[in-house]
Amino acid sequence: MFYAVSVPRKSPLVIGHRGAPGYRPEHSRSSYELALAMGVDAVEPDVVVTKDGVLIVRHENEISGTTDVAEHPEFAERKTTKRVDGQALTGWFTEDFTWEELSTLRSRERLPEVRLSSATFNGSQAILRLTDVLDIVREGSEEHGREIGVVLEVKHATYFASVGLDLAPLIERDLREAGWADGELPLIVESFESTVLRQLKDRGIAASYVYLIEASGRPYDLTVAEGKRAPTYRATVAPDGLDRLVGDIDGISVNKRMLLEKGNTIVADAHARGLTVFTWTCRPENAFLSPEFRSSGGKSAYGDYEAEWAAIARTGVDGVFVDHPDLGVGFFRG
Repeated sequence: MFYAVSVPRKSPLVIGHRGAPGYRPEHSRSSYELALAMGVDAVEPDVVVTKDGVLIVRHENEISGTTDVAEHPEFAERKTTKRVDGQALTGWFTEDFTWEELSTLRSRERLPEVRLSSATFNGSQAILRLTDVLDIVREGSEEHGREIGVVLEVKHATYFASVGLDLAPLIERDLREAGWADGELPLIVESFESTVLRQLKDRGIAASYVYLIEASGRPYDLTVAEGKRAPTYRATVAPDGLDRLVGDIDGISVNKRMLLEKGNTIVADAHARGLTVFTWTCRPENAFLSPEFRSSGGKSAYGDYEAEWAAIARTGVDGVFVDHPDLGVGFFRG
C-alpha cells in the first residue's frame, strides 16, 4: 500500500489539490503535470459523471465557473437550476451532457480575481476523464522516478444516485481497467459522504479510505437517510464520533479552520484511535488565510502563510492539500 496508515511519518504527505491550481486552471493536464514535476506525493482529482456514465474530473458537476460552456450557443438551452446536496444552483451540469459533448469544452480558471496568471491559460486545455488523470500519474511516476499517488475525491454520490447515476460501480470500472484497484499503485479514496466510501470498500477496491469533514453542517447522505438525527461533522470528530469510525475508515480529512482553533485535539484524538488526519487546503493568498495571517495588498497577495502552515504542522497532521505544490513541498519537506 502507498501509505501505511498506522505508521507515523516524519513529515506530512504533500498532496497537489486538483493538481497545481495556484498556477494553472484546476484539473487541467498542465495543472497535474506541473504538480508532479514540483515533487508532490500525490494529486487529488474530484470525480463527477456525464449522462453516459463517463467519470470526469471537475470540482463540481456545475461547470459554468470552470469551463467555457457559457460561450457555446449550442448548449445555451441546457442552462438550468437544480438542487444539489440540498442547495439550489443555476448553470450547466455534467450529467446533462455526453462525454463527446463535454470534450468540446475548454477549462477556465475558477478564481480569476485571485489567480490572474492562471487565468491566462483559459481556453487552452480540454476536460480530463478520471482515466486520463490515472494515466498521467502513472506516467509521471515513471518519468520522475518516484511513487506518486492519487487521492480520489468522490463528489455528490447521493445526488448522482438520485438521478440514476450510481458512482460506485463506475469508479470501480475505471480503477480496475486502469490498474489502480488492487493495491499495486498508491490510492486513497475520500468523500464527504461515508456511504460511498463503504460501497467502494465493499467492492474490494484496495485503498486507504478517508472521510472528509467540513467545519459545519451535516453530511448529505446521512441527512437524506436520518434527517436531523444525522450526526454533524463536528460530532463526527469528537472522541465518541471517532470511536464509531474505527474499523470502518482509515482516516479523516478536516477543514484547516478546525485545526487552527485554539485547544482543539482532533489530531491527537484521531491518532489515539489509529486514524490518520489530513487537512485542506493550504494556500498562501490572503483570500484563503485566517485573518491573523493576512497581509496588505488585497486578496491575491501572499500573506504570512508560513506562520499559518507552521501552526498546522505543529498539530502533527499526516497529510496536507496544497494549491502551490512548490511552496508546499518546500515548507513541509524543509
